[in-house]
Amino acid sequence: MPSTEFHPELRRVARFAPKSPLGPGTLRVIRKLSSVVPRGKDPEGVEALILGSGVGVRLHRPVGVEQPGPALLWIHGGGYVIGTAKQDDRLCRRFARELGVTVAAVDYRLAPEHPYPAPLEDCYAALTWLAKLPAVDPARIAIGGASAGGGLTAALALLARDRGEIKPRLQLLAYPMLDDRSASGPESPHYRLWSPRSNRFGWAAYLGDADPNIAVPARHEDLSGLPPAWIGVGTHDMFHDENLVYAERLTAAGVPCQVEVVPGAFHGFDLVVPKAGVSRSFFASECASLRSALAATS
Repeated sequence: MPSTEFHPELRRVARFAPKSPLGPGTLRVIRKLSSVVPRGKDPEGVEALILGSGVGVRLHRPVGVEQPGPALLWIHGGGYVIGTAKQDDRLCRRFARELGVTVAAVDYRLAPEHPYPAPLEDCYAALTWLAKLPAVDPARIAIGGASAGGGLTAALALLARDRGEIKPRLQLLAYPMLDDRSASGPESPHYRLWSPRSNRFGWAAYLGDADPNIAVPARHEDLSGLPPAWIGVGTHDMFHDENLVYAERLTAAGVPCQVEVVPGAFHGFDLVVPKAGVSRSFFASECASLRSALAATS
């Protein structure tokens, strides 16, 4: 497939998907729109909790599992400035149902009101809480997220390595937002939902006055000792190049890394059209990686 074409299953939606919706002038409106969710009780099997640290978590329990088993900490996307754990309820339930694992989705604090390290520390607090649940085997936990959630997942893997309290089995990185330096890249007519303009705003909001060499995963020089990684990204995603570079650096550091590149896919394609064949294949690859990583060992 020529690199200038969208994937056949994504062409129709790509015609109408916005190219660069997020910026300082639209943040308030987009937050308000993204907060509009159906009223009523949470879906069956989902618990909305507030941890002692004040962090919100949405817990998705698998059906028919009675003994301590594997778990996934899921971190939602939104450029570090928008989004909630509830937006990924459907995806988290799919993981729980498909894999028979407990899934905890964290409602971390958002920038610019809460810049680094607040969102990352919220994710770490959720991870340590998840590891202590009676239904969870602390030695069989994976961490994962999409977009900014993928960036926080990579940062969480680094933080967990350095603190040495919990060793995740896998870091699942769906088109992760890893490198603030790519914010200076050129625009492309094939970008959808996220662009260099949005990226500049998201990173500036998240970093605040922090040192990028500490706060940005791709700027870390030492990637050794991290959990194995799965990285998935489309060729029309602005994170494509930085994701492949990070995968190469992980491999060079001795970290096993599986890369899933989807020809003609734009940013967030699998969440926009989850029933498309290309999205189902993407999800299946994620599940296969999680299933292998979380398998019981003798």
